[in-house]
Amino acid sequence: MQLHHSKHHAAYVNNLNIAEEKYRDALEKGDVTAQVALQPAIKFNGGGHINHSIFWTNLSPNGGGEPEGELLEAIKRDFGSFKNFKEKLTAVSVGVQGSGWGWLGFNKEQGRLQIAACSNQDSLQGTTGLIPLLGIDVWEHAYYLQYKNVRPDYLKAIWNVISWENVTARYMAGKK
Repeated sequence: MQLHHSKHHAAYVNNLNIAEEKYRDALEKGDVTAQVALQPAIKFNGGGHINHSIFWTNLSPNGGGEPEGELLEAIKRDFGSFKNFKEKLTAVSVGVQGSGWGWLGFNKEQGRLQIAACSNQDSLQGTTGLIPLLGIDVWEHAYYLQYKNVRPDYLKAIWNVISWENVTARYMAGKK
């Protein structure tokens, strides 16, 4: 995970900063063509930064187990049980074609939890409107050193380091 953080996440931040600087220049010059051309880099690198910033806070060496309180009750209400939720999010994450993310999000309009997948570095809230609670990075860079290309093994292990305190705090903030 140190390599993941220090190399991959750092690259998203650096590339976002470069794209934003070029975008500011294009705005000042009124160069709409350049502004449009820079949007994919901003979306990709900005999404990579947003997603990873959530991902790091979702993890803890003291994580694992199950959530408690209101989050657990919401999971039971929306998925039937914690086991069903875990199986569904794992299946959605395994099923991401290529690179992307599996997410637990909160649909504020409906007051319900939802599972979603996002391709590449698309941010959950920016592409679906869901408030991100738990993100699982399924780019191979997240797991290749330890799990090679065996995504299901990585996904089985990731549940042992989920910080349910962080996910719960995100849920409570999203409900406000």
